Amino acid sequence: MDKLTLRWFARDLDMRGNLVATALSDSLTDSETRGRKLQAIFDRAVQDERLVAIGWCSTSGQVVRRTARYPKDLGCEEAREIASRQEAAMEIEGGPVHVSYHPIVSEAGPVGDLVLMHDLSFIERRSQDTRKYLIILIAALGGAIALVTVVVAQLSWRGWVSGAQALLRGEGLLRPMLPPVPELAPLAADLRERLRDLEDEYRRMPRSDEGWSAERLQSLLRTQLRGDQVIVVSNREPYMHEKQPDGSLVVRRPASGLVTAVEPVMRACSGTWIAHGSGSGDRDAVDRHDHVALPPGENEYQLRRLWLTEEQEQGYYYGFANEGLWPLCHVAHVRPVFREQDWEHYRRVNQLFADAVVAEARSDDPVVLVQDYHFALLPAMVRRKLPRATILTFWHIPWPNPESFGICPWRSEILEGMLGSTILGFHTRFHCKNFIETVDRYLEARIEHEHSTISFGGAQTLVESYPISIEWPSPEEAREWPSPGECRAQVFERLGIPNSHRVAVGIDRFDYTKGILERLNAVERLLEKHPEWRERFTFVQVAAPSRGALEEYRSFRERIERAAERINLRFARPGQPVIHLLAQHHDHDQVTRLYRAADVCMVTSLHDGMNLVCKEFVAARDDERGVLILSRFAGAAREMPEALVVNPYHVEETADALHQALTMPAAEQRERMAALRSTVHEFNVFRWAGRMLTDAARLRLRQRVSDRVQRHSTVT
Repeated sequence: MDKLTLRWFARDLDMRGNLVATALSDSLTDSETRGRKLQAIFDRAVQDERLVAIGWCSTSGQVVRRTARYPKDLGCEEAREIASRQEAAMEIEGGPVHVSYHPIVSEAGPVGDLVLMHDLSFIERRSQDTRKYLIILIAALGGAIALVTVVVAQLSWRGWVSGAQALLRGEGLLRPMLPPVPELAPLAADLRERLRDLEDEYRRMPRSDEGWSAERLQSLLRTQLRGDQVIVVSNREPYMHEKQPDGSLVVRRPASGLVTAVEPVMRACSGTWIAHGSGSGDRDAVDRHDHVALPPGENEYQLRRLWLTEEQEQGYYYGFANEGLWPLCHVAHVRPVFREQDWEHYRRVNQLFADAVVAEARSDDPVVLVQDYHFALLPAMVRRKLPRATILTFWHIPWPNPESFGICPWRSEILEGMLGSTILGFHTRFHCKNFIETVDRYLEARIEHEHSTISFGGAQTLVESYPISIEWPSPEEAREWPSPGECRAQVFERLGIPNSHRVAVGIDRFDYTKGILERLNAVERLLEKHPEWRERFTFVQVAAPSRGALEEYRSFRERIERAAERINLRFARPGQPVIHLLAQHHDHDQVTRLYRAADVCMVTSLHDGMNLVCKEFVAARDDERGVLILSRFAGAAREMPEALVVNPYHVEETADALHQALTMPAAEQRERMAALRSTVHEFNVFRWAGRMLTDAARLRLRQRVSDRVQRHSTVT
């Protein structure tokens, strides 16, 4: 390659020499110039960075003019001989040069010969670059060949597996050509049964690979993010301090899927969480900078509380966020309400939280995790103050189609605020697609569908799906749980349920998007179609009070209470209600006991971003018993096909699924639950956070390299 490169450049230098000789020929053929100014012309010519020396040979073969670097011992004949070689190269003081020999002819005949020497050192530098690129090419080819080899090996392995499966079915390897062999059928059946047993045993074996965990997330933060500061922004705080009548403070953890998902991430990265302090004792628990260390007694991260006036909370939270954006995004047949004063409060509170992020940032490029629909404007506000920050916004609720979102009077402002994010995450690809189409409809932005990126206002936003999940219980935590039998006995005794009953549970907030009313209607239909369950079945619905200040939520709660009362009047026996409606907060331990005591868990959301109740139920069932009934309109349905997936609007279908769950054999329950547990264990909350933070690290690295290149070019 070096020789080939040298020949190419020698040819180019010969051509360049011809151009120089042609340019100088007029001066060389002019007798007056040749006599007085020739040396000055040569000296000016060698100022070219690659033209090293010039020599002028007379017709008699003598060097009569030369520049300073022309070798004194190089004669004309010797120069002609060197120039006639293939590479035409020689060494002089200062490095290698290329020699070219050019006869100069006037109208009167030959005038002399021009010897030009060109610098060859740049060829060596380019040759080194060529070697480097060649090595990279060879390495890439080697990688491609290795990849092809792996693919071929995988295909070959699948072929062997298919052949083995054909043998187990009593068929030949050449299945299309050979008929089945009946004599092998009993052996194949025994082998299939044994393989299934082995597969079950393998699935239940403890794995040495823990997958994504708090430790792995911490390692990612230390390596890929190099200990960069992580700030979380959410409306709901992970812990509340409530003041008791005696003046003491009690710590309570709010019932929230967001807190369930994000709190383990903060414990892993030791960051700062900014949230609204809504507890009656929150002000008494913070220091003078409104900080409190959490979790209580462990102090693994800092919570910065912000204080909102009653008017701000009413307009920003209850008004615009929950009467406007919540029904707008869930499309749950409740009209969104948009008021100008609510929008103003929403905008001001977003600015208040953005200012807190800037105040808490220890550098100009923190990693900011913005949580949910309460802060659609915050990313752009932070971007204006911290342009180098990496902002990850996760939208925990669905994103509607462009037509539905067009109802919002401030749709452009919301979209522009969200596009201040470096990464914008949704639960499913369907929600990502809806958002991109909404931006395409209402903003002038450049969208690259193949890369899922949107360029707006000089910045680029990656729109990606990150299915959220829960923290998988540790072995130590699971060992402390009471057995399912003990949980069942405790729950049955507390609620007065006969021991012979089968129990289904629902765990939700009082919210019209959760499908609680549809769930009760399905229970009623089950008892109508299958009278045998009237004395053998109980449904327990935990419905934590939520947003009771809103008329729509108060009305919905009343409808649920009336429906439960109606069903109990129809089917309950004295002292034994069919429906137990528990309209109160339950802590994590109480909910876990309900999960472990239940035969069936019903999650019938009418529209949901993900829904973590179904994953919590699966994680709690280490006995691999119980059946999950899951709405197809929950984001989790795409990850958990082993559940009984239903359309909650179809009462008959949901009632039939409930009957199927109550009569499902134990073996089928184990098979379904084992698959569900494997999915939830692998795709846990640390994987959710890890994928987002890995993407953030990649984009931060790209930005830093770009900044360095820009600074270097500016200095140059």
